[in-house]
Amino acid sequence: MRSNKDNGNSLSLVDSRNKNKILIDKIVHILFLIIGMICASSIIIIVFFITIKGLRPFFAAYENGEKGDFGSFLFGIEFIKGQYGVLGLVINTIFIVSIASLIALPLSVLCALFIVRIAPKKIRSIMEIVVDLLSAVPSIVFGLFGMGVINPLVKNIAALFNYQTAGGVSTLSVIIVLTIMIIPTITTVSITAMKSVKEDKVLGSLALGATKMQTNFNIILKGSKSGIIAGLILGVGRALGEATAVNMVCGGASGIKISLFDPTSTLTSAMMSGIHESSGLDYDIRFSVGLVLIIIILITNLILNIVKKRICKYDK
Repeated sequence: MRSNKDNGNSLSLVDSRNKNKILIDKIVHILFLIIGMICASSIIIIVFFITIKGLRPFFAAYENGEKGDFGSFLFGIEFIKGQYGVLGLVINTIFIVSIASLIALPLSVLCALFIVRIAPKKIRSIMEIVVDLLSAVPSIVFGLFGMGVINPLVKNIAALFNYQTAGGVSTLSVIIVLTIMIIPTITTVSITAMKSVKEDKVLGSLALGATKMQTNFNIILKGSKSGIIAGLILGVGRALGEATAVNMVCGGASGIKISLFDPTSTLTSAMMSGIHESSGLDYDIRFSVGLVLIIIILITNLILNIVKKRICKYDK
């Protein structure tokens, strides 16, 4: 009888523990659901606010009789007071971010490959710390570095071609600054992706007679391409949304400026240039530019995700 009682007590104790675990799981599930809803709601609220403010210049009448023209805004080249055309800013932004991404991607991937597969352990750990630190550097620091180092460098490079720049502020300066800024982001994600490649695939490749370099490129890079593209998406998103550093080295010239040594302007720099305003069309039109930037970021992410799915379609 005592044995049966002990067994009954043990079973009831186990049931009680299981019920507690189930209750804790439900509480944690609800907690994470609430956190997720808060994050999603905040994004929706921000987009809704930017949309309302961004459309206001084309429907509201201001005190001085000003009113934005939607057609001129979308297809206009110049973005100056009284003439707000966003097309030139869009072209400049896409051109600069595309060049910066094309330069940063191979550098980041090769850097990650060196850290994960080639560098000795001590150097590997040091380089990973350095990459993490670079990812956390504030934008203003990159902007100051661009003003103090990159602008004079670009000015000297332009002088070699007998080209005079406005103190070095130029499209090339913006490209270099953005490249430096997004390299740590892509590198960090690429390192994580390369570390996730199963070691048995690497050993199998070496056992079949492939060299270490062939294994690195054929197994490691191909096995981590999904993560590499994910890093590229994050890097492009940061480049598109960067404002402070870009505004410090671009020069703020209006119109389509894709010459490397000419001052330029982007969507974010145009938004920052009017941040001193407090009201009126010149202030509200910056929200319209922000709305265009959000749309471009969404389209870019959509395109890159489609490319990612097609590239990784046959991966196991």
